This record gives sequence, C-alpha cells and structure tokens, in this order.
Amino acid sequence: MLKVQEVRELIKLIDESSISDFTYESNGTKVTLKKNDGEVVTVSKAVTEQPVVEQPKPANPASQAEVKTEPKTEEKVEETTEASTDYDHEIVSPMVGTFYESPSPDDDPYVKAGSTVEANSVVCIVEAMKLFNEIEAEVKGEIVEVLVENGELVEYGQPLFRVKKK
Repeated sequence: MLKVQEVRELIKLIDESSISDFTYESNGTKVTLKKNDGEVVTVSKAVTEQPVVEQPKPANPASQAEVKTEPKTEEKVEETTEASTDYDHEIVSPMVGTFYESPSPDDDPYVKAGSTVEANSVVCIVEAMKLFNEIEAEVKGEIVEVLVENGELVEYGQPLFRVKKK
C-alpha cells in the first residue's frame, strides 16, 4: 500500500511530466492518477476481483489420490478461530481518508495494543478532505490489535482496531 507521502510525490512527478495517465496496483488496492485540465486527479479503490489461478491436474487418477490438502485447510481454520476469539469488537473507519494514530507527529499515539478505552475515548484521527475527524472507541474495553499504520490510507468500513470488551 502506498503511503500518503508517496502518493503526493507521484502526483507532483506526474504533474511535472508529460504523462497523462498512471495506474498502480498492489495488495488489492488500485490507484489511478489522471491529468484533467492541467490538474492531477487521484482515484483510489479496492480491487474486488482477484485473478483465478488454476492448478495443473495430474494426468492419471492414481496420482490424483495422492494429493492431499486437508491438513493445510485445518491449520487455517484453527488460526482463524484463535484470532476471532481474541476480540469482541472492531472499530472501523467511518470514511475514506488518511489514518493518524496521534494528534501530531511529535505526540504519542492515542492508543496502542494493551490500552484500555472508554466508549468516548478518541482512538485515532481520519483526515478526509483537509478535515481531521476524531474517531471514538464506542465500546469500553482493551485494544487487542492495531490493524493499520500511521499515515496509511483507509477505506470506508475498514477495520482499524480490534477491541476485547469489558
């Protein structure tokens, strides 16, 4: 995922160049930059369509019986179960914007893993269109996991924190 500073640098470089369209895709996120009347317009969206990769099938049925993938599936189910019981609630982003863990770069984060929060505790800021929106926990509990990094772009409904309710 591109960081905000990297996106700003890309916009500046494209604005100064003769390139009119630029597309970057990584980890299910697609960023498209297009010049529109001399200004660079940024469009970012999550890619929902994943490429389908077909595995080659063995030529004879005897070798097909030898291929087993069940142990891997069982391991994934166990990992998912452990992770899902670790928290009761997810704090999600109410808007598209940039995630900030503290009120300013010099300050400590509002919360980190292990922090206790009240329902009205501010846990982060999401900047959208030059407006800094304080996001509250909405539940009383302990922050189990911080799911995004400082300065990362977040989508509407994207989980930001996992909380174990008290």
